[in-house]
Parts: sequence; C-alpha cells; structure tokens
Amino acid sequence: MSNDPNAQFKAVQREAWALFIPLEAVTTAPAAELVRHSRLRPQQAVLDVACGTGVVAVTAARAGARVRALDLSPVLIEHAKKNAALAGVEVDFTEGDAEALPYAEASFDVVLSQFGHMFAPRPDVAIAEMLRVLKPGGTIAFSTWPPEHLVGQMFALVGKHVPPPPGVAPPPQWGDPNVVRQRLGEAVTDLFFDRGVMTFPVLSPQHYRRSVEETLGPVVKLVASLQNDPPKLAAFRAELDAFVGRYFDANTLRQQFLMTRATKR
Repeated sequence: MSNDPNAQFKAVQREAWALFIPLEAVTTAPAAELVRHSRLRPQQAVLDVACGTGVVAVTAARAGARVRALDLSPVLIEHAKKNAALAGVEVDFTEGDAEALPYAEASFDVVLSQFGHMFAPRPDVAIAEMLRVLKPGGTIAFSTWPPEHLVGQMFALVGKHVPPPPGVAPPPQWGDPNVVRQRLGEAVTDLFFDRGVMTFPVLSPQHYRRSVEETLGPVVKLVASLQNDPPKLAAFRAELDAFVGRYFDANTLRQQFLMTRATKR
C-alpha cells in the first residue's frame, strides 16, 4: 500500500463501501429528488460523482440525459451497470476517484453527487475537480448529510471513537450551508438550498444499528477495529442506539438531508 495517507485512506474507503449495496433501496427516492432539484434536461451531458450503485445516474438517464458516472468501488460500479441494464438505459460507468476525475475540462452540463463526494478526504480538491469538468453556465447539485441530524451525528460518533487521519475533513461539514458557501465561493452563482427526508423502515433502533454495522463503510470499519475491545464496542453500540432512538417512530427512521444547487460562472 502507498505511504501517502490520502491513498491509504481511499484504499480503506474502497474496501468498506463495497458493502453498501443493501442500502440502495432507501437511497432510490432521494435520487429522484436530487435529479428533480438539479433541473437537468433531456440530452444534457451529466456526470454522477461517487455514484455508488448508480441510483442517481440511472434516474438521470431515464429522464433523457446522457450520463457518465464514476465511483471508487469496483464492486459498486459492477452493481450499477446491472441496474442500468435492467432499467434499459445507457450509462458510462467508470471506476475512479472524485479527487482526480478522468474527464476533460468543461465536459458536462450538470455535475451531481448524492452522499458521495462528501467522503473525499480533501474537499477543496474534490469540488475543484467537479467544477473543472463542468461547463460555464452549467449546474452543480449534490445531496449531503447535515451535521445536526441523524446521519451527521452518527459520523461524528464514529469519528470520536476512530478519528480520521490528519487533514481529512469530516464529511458532515458538507451538510452545513455556510461551509458549502465558503467551499463553492466565487466560482458559482445562483446558490440554492433545499431539504429532503430519507425514510428508513426498520423494526427498532437496534435493527438499524445492525444494518449500518454491516453496510455503512465507516461504521463497518469501526466495529471491526473494536472487536478485540468488547467494553468499547458495547459503549459505542449503546450510544448509537440511544441517539438513533430519538429519530425512531412507527418503525421508521427519518434522516434529513441537504440539497445544494448552483450555477458555474
């Protein structure tokens, strides 16, 4: 493995996020919300960054866009290709890094990301790449997890037990409109925010915790790291169950997210 800490971080991410596929169902409706939020039009050239299982890419393609998409995980890319084939749409899927997009400058009318680019270790590099491949006058739109709600708090809890490597920004910062404004800066105009809610059907907070322990990359890695320290693992699980319980009602968890849209100058 490379001695570069960012490369090492990405190698861990690539392995951990390969387990994400079972969560695809709950990300499908928010994918449609993001596509609608982006206001993309048929025949536009669209890029889905950190596309996961392809739910945004396939949704955009079904809306008539010409779509390319990439993700760090080859496992997720293969699953995304199956999703596109089953839906009967063409999407050009590529294994790749959000911090080094393999596309020419000003290649796309619309650049999207759903809960994806926010996990790149260097936000300035990721957003610079997304804007580089976007045409002037084009649209950038993404969904992210706010730090004050369920998923953002869960990532903060994970970070408390296993701090990220030096220089890696906490992903939920992307869910703070003030941070988004600062990161997009003068490169964009017409910045607009909206909110959405992802509903997660589940029998109990403990069922949710088991689900994310098996599928959500950072939680998977944390639990694996604590297997030889049962008291710490039990403490993490108890804390997670407690705050998840605050969002649990009628066999449903409500997970609020932020949507951003802006126009490149």
